[in-house]
Parts: sequence; C-alpha cells; structure tokens
Amino acid sequence: MTSIGGSATPGMVDWNLAVATATRLARPGPDVSREEARAVVTELRAHAKSSEEHVRAFTRMYGPGGSAEDGPADNGTPVLVVDRAGWIKANVAGFREILKPLLEKMAARRSAVPGGAVLSTVGGKVTGVEVGALLSFMSSRVLGQYETFAPATRDMPAGPAAPAPGERRTGRLLLVAPNIVHVERELDVDPHDFRLWVCLHEETHRTQFTAVPWLRDHIEAEIQEFLAQTDVDPATLLERVRQAAQSVVGGGSRAEQDGEGAEGTEGAAGGEGRENLSMLEIVQTPAQREILARLTAVMSLLEGHADYVMDGVGPAVVPSVAEIREKFSKRRASGAGRLDQALRKLLGLDAKLRQYRDGERFVRSVVDEVGMDGFNRVWTSPNTLPTKAEIAKPADWIARVHRHGDA
Repeated sequence: MTSIGGSATPGMVDWNLAVATATRLARPGPDVSREEARAVVTELRAHAKSSEEHVRAFTRMYGPGGSAEDGPADNGTPVLVVDRAGWIKANVAGFREILKPLLEKMAARRSAVPGGAVLSTVGGKVTGVEVGALLSFMSSRVLGQYETFAPATRDMPAGPAAPAPGERRTGRLLLVAPNIVHVERELDVDPHDFRLWVCLHEETHRTQFTAVPWLRDHIEAEIQEFLAQTDVDPATLLERVRQAAQSVVGGGSRAEQDGEGAEGTEGAAGGEGRENLSMLEIVQTPAQREILARLTAVMSLLEGHADYVMDGVGPAVVPSVAEIREKFSKRRASGAGRLDQALRKLLGLDAKLRQYRDGERFVRSVVDEVGMDGFNRVWTSPNTLPTKAEIAKPADWIARVHRHGDA
C-alpha cells in the first residue's frame, strides 16, 4: 500500500492503516442503480458550477481579478464528487498535513524513552485502527466539505499547496454523493432542489477561501500556533482518540438502532458515561484559550455566512427551499440518536450546531444594519474578523469596524 501524503513510516498514527480500517468499516451507501449514480454525479457537478455564479452575485465576493461585470476570476479549485471512501482518503491526507508538527513533537518525546521506538510503532498501528473507526463513523454524515489543507494526490487533485509567486493557495470542494442521496430520501424532499441547496452552502465556503486570499493562511497559522503550544503527554492525547473510537465501535446494537443519519457538515461523537470528556481538554494555557476563541469566532462566521447565503439565494433558485430548510433544521438539531449526541460531546463537535446558529444570526444582523457591502468589510484583514464576543453581539463589531473606522 502506498502511503497517504508521505512516508510509509507509521509514526504516532499509522495513517495508511487508518484509511484501510475506515474504508473497511464504512457502511455501504444507499441502494442506487449505476445509471442513477451517474445522473447524481452529473447533476452535482452542474449544480456546483451554477452555484458559483449565484453565490458570488449574492455575496458580491468576486475575488482578486473578478468583478460584477466580468464575473469571478478562475479560483483554481476542483470540485470532486466522491463516495465515502474518497472522503476518508481526502480527510486523512488533511489531518496528516495539519497535525504533522504536533505528531512529530510527540514522536520525538517518545523516542527518547527506552523502548519508545517500539512503543511508537505498536501504538501507531493501534491508533491508526481507532482513528479509522472514527472516520468510518463520520464518513456517512458529511454532505459536502471545502477541504482547505489537504495536499493534492494523483486521484484527488487540489489547488496548489505551494503555489508559484503571485498564485494563491487553494483547496478542493468535496461533495459526498451517497450521503446527499441518503438524506434527501430520509427527508422526503425534492432531490434536485436538495442537491442544489447543498451545493449553495458548500460553494459559499469555496467562495470564502478563494475570494479572500489571506484567509487560508490565517487559519492555518492559528491552528499551528495552537498545536505548537500543546504539551500534552502522547498517551493522554491518544487516549482521547481511543475513547472516541471505542464509543463508536463499542456501540454495538445501539449504533445499529440509531441508524445511519447524516449531518449537514461534520458528524459528531460520544460514549455513555463519558459526557464530561472532550478532545478540547488538550487546551492547557491562556494563550491556547485565546487562539481557540479566535478560531471559534471565525468558524462561526464561515458556517453562519454559508447558511445565510444558502437561504438568501435559495428562494430564487430552489423552489422548495422552505420545506427543505424546515426539515433539515429539525434533523440537524435532533441528531441521529443517542450515539450521535454522546459522540458530539466527546469530540467537542456539539459546538458545530451553535456555530451555525450564532454565526447566521451575526451575519443577518450585520447585513440588516449596514448592507452586504458593509458586512464584507469582515474580509478586509484578520483585524476585521469578529471576536467571539462580537459574534454574540453584532452591534459591537459594527461599532468597532464601521463607526470607529469611519470616524
């Protein structure tokens, strides 16, 4: 087996084993004929292309070199319609890239211990299996994703991770076809409308990162600074992963009762008796808490903006948007069952639902007060991004960025 995005050395996490495990454990998608599958892929690609024009016109975010008259500039990011195995491979590559500095630090610490190299090899395989179990669980829940950090591979192209001078770093847009079909059937909504509605949300994320050249590097820098300050013992961090994986594979008949389910974006996680645990327990320092607050704010902005745009564009191009939104919101709030709710708590991903709600309220309040062009000042620089407190109080952001800036 070739390695995913780098050397075949397992290290702290055997990523290749994670891919193999997740792919083996992933549930099959909904029953569709070959002809129907081809039609779904074709339609999703067409909707992704048409969504770009709708989103850019609504948001007035055309990016460098684009304009309202000429349309958006070429954003250089491919749209990939993938199955669950494809989503798993793409996300492992992204995790491996973004976590590389932290895992290298942990591996160096363990190698200094007598017998540490052997422990790392064995532990890497164990953790690879457990990470794979988590990814298999999540692979049935993600409808679409703008993947920012993963490097390009032969079968998974992306925008250049190391662009030539003057070029921007971009990613790729993933649409997970079997999950989209599963949810449209479960909600009993018009499939053509639902597919376009999903594409509008995901295209908004692609627009955010391609129209705002500094955004990707800013978020990556924040994540790397957070990880650089992490000084948790390797066994402790890996135990968090182990507990999450055991909650999935140990769910037994309960997992079967909960069924497949799918979330609007990332899935989530838990285990009975572990409600107070969270992956966020690696937050140790005041500096890390500050970084986490900034990341929470920007993710709330991005998710809320996508929801706002999806609903803003929707009435003009998605005839049944009201029905879709009502049914989907109920589904998102309730989760797929007890297992989903517990897993959310363990991984700290229950905050995702708050990000949609709080972020959308922030965007709506600002646009109502200062218009779309006034809201778009948020993309000027990292200094104009809202703080976590401002997400909750949009008037404070308006006062800081508009009234103080206009004074």
